[in-house]
Amino acid sequence: MTSTATAPPETTSAPLPAAPAPRPRRHLPAVLVVPAVVLLVAALGYPVGWQVVTSFQHFGMMQQFGQPPEWVGLANYTALLTDPNLWVIVGRSLAFCLVCALTTVAVGLALALLIGAVGRVGRLTLQVALLLAWAMPVVASMTVWTWIVNWRNGLLNWALERVGVDAQGHNWLVEPLSFFVVAAVIVVWMSVPFVTLSIYAGLTQLSPEVLEAAEIDGAGGWKRLRHIILPLVAPVISIVLLLQLIWDLRVFTQVKLLQDAGGVANETHLLGTYIYQLGTGAGDFGMASAVSILMLLLTVAVSWYYVRSLMKEES
Repeated sequence: MTSTATAPPETTSAPLPAAPAPRPRRHLPAVLVVPAVVLLVAALGYPVGWQVVTSFQHFGMMQQFGQPPEWVGLANYTALLTDPNLWVIVGRSLAFCLVCALTTVAVGLALALLIGAVGRVGRLTLQVALLLAWAMPVVASMTVWTWIVNWRNGLLNWALERVGVDAQGHNWLVEPLSFFVVAAVIVVWMSVPFVTLSIYAGLTQLSPEVLEAAEIDGAGGWKRLRHIILPLVAPVISIVLLLQLIWDLRVFTQVKLLQDAGGVANETHLLGTYIYQLGTGAGDFGMASAVSILMLLLTVAVSWYYVRSLMKEES
């Protein structure tokens, strides 16, 4: 008698229920931004708020020793807006800002293209030189520049004498025009490294295939630059130009040290040095705060077009 073994029936396991999908945390990005917003308000909100309040007050030297300030309303702004000297300084500051910013971006673009065109050794040499110039402290570099344009024993007059130009004893800081030429050269020299390295970083992201295709199609260097390279790096150029407009409108240290080295302050004031003269020099912190608010509004007005352009590109 034989016994047949029967296989146990196959058991089919029921599929497990799918885990519920995690619900999107829509408010998480806003929560993560809150600490940065709080820090910005704490670091920037108080100084700006103090300036706004002080601009409506008569806040002079006596108020620093405990005397309560006198509320004068719009008197500071009225006095400023009716002062023709202020509008001369505003026009001078805007012209200086535009010249320096445009020159810086043009020189920075040219150097960025040069860095991309030279060999490895030349590229490294240029980058190190730009980094050293950028890392040099402002006061230290201004000490060197002040010696260069010194009217007694400066390097500039010495070099001009060697090539036959009678420049002995010429003071480059007395005349406003030559003063601002020297100041513009210094400001551009200090700003070019940042612009150059930023634009060069954008150039490294260009596709070599696109440039090779344009070269094969017969596009020369100027056409490739105008129709391919510049449109592709335009966002980077827009950002650095916006930053330069803001920085050059607020320039202070270079102009102030050149004034101390021999410039005529009343004929070479920009908004930054004019605020310093009103506040620290004359002790009229109410008027200085009013000019600071005006300078803030000018900065927003000058950069508004570029900010809108950047927002359109992001969208």
